[in-house]
Amino acid sequence: MSRSKSPLLPILLVNFIGTLGYSFIVPYLVYLVTAFGGNEVIYGLMGAVYPALQLIGAPLLGAWSDRYGRKRILVISQAGTFLAWVLFLVALLLPVRELLAVQNPILGSFFFSLPLILLFMARALDGITGGNVSVANAYLEDISNEGNRKANFGKMSASANLGFILGPALAGVLGGTIMGEKLPVLVAMAVSLVAIFVIAYGLPESNPGEKIKLHLPKLRTRHAFDPEHKDCKPPTPKPTRKTLKFVWKLPGIARALTLYFLIFLGFNFFYTSFPIHAKEALQWDLTTLGIFYTVMSGSMVIVQGPILSWLNQRVREETLLVVGNLILAGSFVLLTIYNDTIAYIAAILFAIGNGVMWPSFLSILARTAGKEHQGAVQGYATSAGSLASIIGLIAGGVIYGQIKEGTFWIAAIIIFMVCLVSISQLKAKKTPTGP
Repeated sequence: MSRSKSPLLPILLVNFIGTLGYSFIVPYLVYLVTAFGGNEVIYGLMGAVYPALQLIGAPLLGAWSDRYGRKRILVISQAGTFLAWVLFLVALLLPVRELLAVQNPILGSFFFSLPLILLFMARALDGITGGNVSVANAYLEDISNEGNRKANFGKMSASANLGFILGPALAGVLGGTIMGEKLPVLVAMAVSLVAIFVIAYGLPESNPGEKIKLHLPKLRTRHAFDPEHKDCKPPTPKPTRKTLKFVWKLPGIARALTLYFLIFLGFNFFYTSFPIHAKEALQWDLTTLGIFYTVMSGSMVIVQGPILSWLNQRVREETLLVVGNLILAGSFVLLTIYNDTIAYIAAILFAIGNGVMWPSFLSILARTAGKEHQGAVQGYATSAGSLASIIGLIAGGVIYGQIKEGTFWIAAIIIFMVCLVSISQLKAKKTPTGP
């Protein structure tokens, strides 16, 4: 399929639907965990289950999308999400009965119930089939060129942010009905089904993958009993196994995967610590916290839409990466100040920094990977992000309990390290390589 005939709208719609469905349950997950017998520790572990399983599944799905095509793997991934929502619904319908109680001075007091176990299973299933982000990024690279790559990845990020804006808001409205948490889950199941149909019937294949061909040369009777008749079928070359070692040695990929890991690590220190900081230090309620995230996500949609499209025509990707990281690090530093107005300024700076940095980085990663290894590289990048998420989700909460707002300094330092590496890359690109 030619790049000119590859529509952008279907993959943006798939990305929007995926984030919309995922964000439906975000406001309720902590309440479901505690209602089913868990506590803060169990909630943290459940948050880490998804990236832990994605760490395993994303590289496989990414490599398979290189070999068997993007469309098939996207359908498999979305089908796994749908089945995960089915498990969520079953958990909501089952009675909560104590199966095993735990009391520990470090872990606290909690008990396991069948609904709680089903929630873990649902998050695990969604994680192991959660390669839709990496495959969608690979698909976007397939249909992009040098002139529109940055703009396309900016639109992809904007579609995801739009889903995160509408998802929690819709979940709040739907959860306030007589059906409670069941209605958001039912709607999420329906949204997931819509995504499957959009992929199956509205998304053209951008990478057909391998076509299995059977080589059967003409056989002659006089060769039937020849000693060398075994050579009548030519050997089929084995495809290169795209292991981490293989991908790591590709030009520029080791640095890109390291940056991917560090960016996610800094983000997850923020994502874990800020809700606790807003509740304890700023004394915010859930409504105020929701407004904060809405302002931040809404600002990011604006930045990654018209503003980034304007910048794409005037500023290099590497420059946007450096400037975006500097602004992002500054937003984390501002969060150490106990002031509501400063917090909202930090949210807008976060939106600006992340809004120009992340699409630029994704575009650089896609360009560096090249078409042949796009799925495998995106898969391992997703795994790097998942590993960083696991560490950040668990460590962020623990560290915040020890040094409070000092955790944001750690996030700022990590992002500043990304900035320094990006500056070195920018200088290296400016340096002439020879006559």
